[in-house]
Amino acid sequence: MSTLSERILGAPAGEYVDRDVDLAFAHDGTGVLAREALREMGVERLPHPERLHLIFDHIVPANTGTTATLQAELRRYARSSGVALSDAGGGICHQVMSEGLVRPGMIVAGADSHTCTLGAFGAFATGVGATDMAAIWASGATWFRVPETIALQLSGRLSGAAEPKDAALAYVAKLGMEGATYRALEFVGDGAAGVSMDGRLTLCNMAVETGAKAGMFYADATTVSYLAEHGVSASPEAPEDCRYEREVDIDLSDIVPLVAIRHRVDTVREVEEVAGTQIDQVFVGTCTNGRYEDLARFARIVRGKKVAVRTLVVPASRAVLARAIATGVLADIVDAGCMVAPPGCGPCLGAHMGVLGEGEVCLSTANRNFKNRMGVGGEIYIASVATAAASALAGEIAVPEVA
Repeated sequence: MSTLSERILGAPAGEYVDRDVDLAFAHDGTGVLAREALREMGVERLPHPERLHLIFDHIVPANTGTTATLQAELRRYARSSGVALSDAGGGICHQVMSEGLVRPGMIVAGADSHTCTLGAFGAFATGVGATDMAAIWASGATWFRVPETIALQLSGRLSGAAEPKDAALAYVAKLGMEGATYRALEFVGDGAAGVSMDGRLTLCNMAVETGAKAGMFYADATTVSYLAEHGVSASPEAPEDCRYEREVDIDLSDIVPLVAIRHRVDTVREVEEVAGTQIDQVFVGTCTNGRYEDLARFARIVRGKKVAVRTLVVPASRAVLARAIATGVLADIVDAGCMVAPPGCGPCLGAHMGVLGEGEVCLSTANRNFKNRMGVGGEIYIASVATAAASALAGEIAVPEVA
């Protein structure tokens, strides 16, 4: 029997295959490089523009004249080529694609390493380089080496103040940052069904932090219901009795609030071990934890209180922002003294809107805490939304209370 990757790619692990790509996207950073590569290839007419997306999310709004000029060129190219454009303010590429565009069984390529996020829908979704993306745009296809698969056997349910982000940090710590290189991670077991779609996106998002090629859930009733809300019909698909390269057991009921300490994502501690660490900034958002479920959780914790440290909240998409406005979630966040930035990646990549100064410390809900990532000399701790909210109120890393 086949793993999910083998089913979708149509070959056993280890084989090389050429496959059509159902959806492909680049953002305002990699899109510039992909467009230049297309020029060098001499490609002007794209065979399948209906499968392609340009999504402005990394530096929005533009921070310099140079950035603005490059984005303007990409806008013109999108209009002339027929490529779908999500302009500045639309949201993060992975979130935009998750809002009714990706379906189970698809092959999805994105010119961003966290494209594995979209495996939450039962798709094979993986990141590629800008030159590879240009080749996909030019031909509609690419090659893959079918990855071996590691099964993450989930049991139990999250409890207390633990969140899917804590479970993600737990498995990254177990596997290590190189422990799943060019493998697919399959989230299976009785515990998988109890994880919300937003939680699944978080768990798949961090697969690449172990070196994995993809992170995947099987489509089930949760998947079908979520896609139906976006006007998309889908069918569930159950795991088969297949052979995995390795199986890792994770009891969700054992998960507690965790934090990745600088400067590696797999250097993980229980929050209570580092509680009291002074911080200068809290950042809530990114493709890992900027969805509505995240913003609503943060708002519940800070409602009626005031943050003690500068706190930046960035919705993952315009749809998330609109829902947060309609439900009063955004008002609670603003009333607590937080800043709200336009949908996008925000300061995650260290380009603008919240960059750290020398020696400053940020508690972030992002996925990476590499040295200098959010600003030269800055330090990053990675944690859940609940931990971020508790820490924002305390002005130091704090253990979240049970909701």
